[in-house]
Amino acid sequence: MADPYATLGVARGASEADIKKAYRKLAKELHPDRNKDNPKASEHFSQVTSAYDLLTDKDKRARFDRGEIDGDGNPTAPFGFGGGGGPRPGGAGGGGFRSQGFEFGGEGADMSDIFEGLFGGRTGGGFASGFGRRGTPPQKGANTAYRLTVPFVDAATLAPQRVTLADGRTLDLKLPAGVETGTQMRLAGKGEAGPGGAGDAIVTIEVQPHRYFTRDGDDVRLDLPITLKEAVEGGKVKCPTVENPVMITVPAGSTSGKTLRLKGKGFHRKGGERGDQLVTLVVDVPAEDAALKAFVAGWTGGGNPRAAMGV
Repeated sequence: MADPYATLGVARGASEADIKKAYRKLAKELHPDRNKDNPKASEHFSQVTSAYDLLTDKDKRARFDRGEIDGDGNPTAPFGFGGGGGPRPGGAGGGGFRSQGFEFGGEGADMSDIFEGLFGGRTGGGFASGFGRRGTPPQKGANTAYRLTVPFVDAATLAPQRVTLADGRTLDLKLPAGVETGTQMRLAGKGEAGPGGAGDAIVTIEVQPHRYFTRDGDDVRLDLPITLKEAVEGGKVKCPTVENPVMITVPAGSTSGKTLRLKGKGFHRKGGERGDQLVTLVVDVPAEDAALKAFVAGWTGGGNPRAAMGV
């Protein structure tokens, strides 16, 4: 896999916010739903997601920066040993190393066998034990990346979600407070099997847009149409929320743009509280209403609402 920084188009010192911003931009452009006839875009989308998974894992990012793992999260061969790759510091081109004119090992060589042959016996703690496969702990299986699309209302109410793993098993996930697009959930031991145990499953959340609601931080915004009569006289009207409809009071003389606040009807915060729902009133004036036209034709009230603007 390519350098994850290059894949996301960010510098090595990029902040988490910069990485998230770059990922969101690329994910929006490359999402399979927008590129159904472009398999290369889908492949690039997977690469971008894998790069984001690695760079948002603080431990893995640090190990990658130190050269301990590659862009796929796999351990790199230490001291120039192992197959593949180009020359390493102090090493020959194909794996193994050269010292004082002598070349030890080679492509795929097991250095422990060489030193055991030179110094005799499998001592378990001698010079040979620091080389070869026995000095490396069993490797865990690879992590598996998943993408879970969550309905807007479910994200706001933290409704349980079901995910199907690569082996066909299904799991019910409990969404964390503060969930948003880009949030990652780690399922320990649900990745690919390996000699040192199974890797993890990394689930990246994508919150779907809603037909009426929009998100503003931890708050939910809604434009609520009201009739001209309701705006003039005021009264109680039914208003949808992310949970159940509630009755709200429209003040008499309300105009379009007036905003009402419903406490605790927004997204769950990490601290345990919830954001609010901000309801913006939109006065709906009927296009064809003979009685209304007749009234307005003879009405001289209202003044000049643009006077404060100097016009």
